[in-house]
Amino acid sequence: MLIRKAFKFEIRPNGEQTRKIKQFCGCSRFVFNQALAWQNEQYEQDNQFKFSYTKIANLLPSWKKQWEWLKDCHSQVLQQSLKDLEVAFKNFFQKRADFPKFKKKGLKDSFRFPQGCKLEQGNNRLYLPKIGWVRYFNSRKVIGEIKNVTVSQKCGHFFVSIQTEFEAEIPTHKGGEIGIDMGIARFATLSNGVFFAPLNAFKTYKGKLAKLQKQLKNKVKFSQNWQKLKAKIAKLHHKIANCRKNFLHQTSNQISKNHAMIYVEDLQVANMSKSAKGTVEEPGKNVSQKSGLNRSILDQSWFEFRRQLDYKTQWRGGFLVAVTPQNTSRTCPCCGLVAKENRETQSHFECIECGYSENADVVGAINILTKGRLQLETVF
Repeated sequence: MLIRKAFKFEIRPNGEQTRKIKQFCGCSRFVFNQALAWQNEQYEQDNQFKFSYTKIANLLPSWKKQWEWLKDCHSQVLQQSLKDLEVAFKNFFQKRADFPKFKKKGLKDSFRFPQGCKLEQGNNRLYLPKIGWVRYFNSRKVIGEIKNVTVSQKCGHFFVSIQTEFEAEIPTHKGGEIGIDMGIARFATLSNGVFFAPLNAFKTYKGKLAKLQKQLKNKVKFSQNWQKLKAKIAKLHHKIANCRKNFLHQTSNQISKNHAMIYVEDLQVANMSKSAKGTVEEPGKNVSQKSGLNRSILDQSWFEFRRQLDYKTQWRGGFLVAVTPQNTSRTCPCCGLVAKENRETQSHFECIECGYSENADVVGAINILTKGRLQLETVF
């Protein structure tokens, strides 16, 4: 089985290397924006004009003559920036993303080396073309052949993401099967009764974040105090994201390690978290309550949790099956009665036919497990 993995580390560049990294980020961003502007001009002249990486890549030599400082940047970094634009247009035409937008300085600054990088794990250093040997915090062993290296900047820190590729035998998973019900009060409830309490990272720091944003509103825009406070807010957002990622990785790792067959709800998170504001002619109902629910749903990161469960289960030789969530919390596991009255409260389930009583999330997980089994039987 071919496995692709990414290993992310924080690097410690010196002053000269820091300047080069920032310069490479700027050049990559400039070429991306220049190519997007050129593409938009061509499309205005000819509506049938389609994006072509080859055509835009042929413009790079003339751009280097026009802006000589682009020569200081590695040529492959500029080419990879155009590759990113090509992927952005593909995602747009296949309706997976919005139309590509111009990049802004300080937002997701990064660039990529497709080759030429070397790694010395024993000496805790990494070689980046035209930048040199850079020290990094060696927190784990890198396995496989290096395919590309992405350098990024976030909140004053620099990171490298090393993508590797290697062959591995498909292991035989010795775990059992489990159904998982996702929720707000309980992040994930298993069909055996075990549940994981939610972290609610955003909710924890929401008050502090609101206080900082209120202070930012009273500062003079682009002043030194405004920039310091904005950096502080970005750092807090970064902390919230890291807390959430750590929780998701730990939970998904624990579940995938102990269970070979995992059945989850096929939740459409984007539709579930849509705004209920409505229009002027038809205003929405319970807007404030729906807003709080949407915030809680997005704070849980259900889709990211399912994505992590999927690839981690495959690495260990297991399978993940998505099950339709319809009536999973209204169906009695004992007699099979489907009724809205079975679940009168959010947390309690009691069948009006046979009297079966249990936590509503546990009932949902059991029904997801049963549905998943039936779904596999029809397929095979």
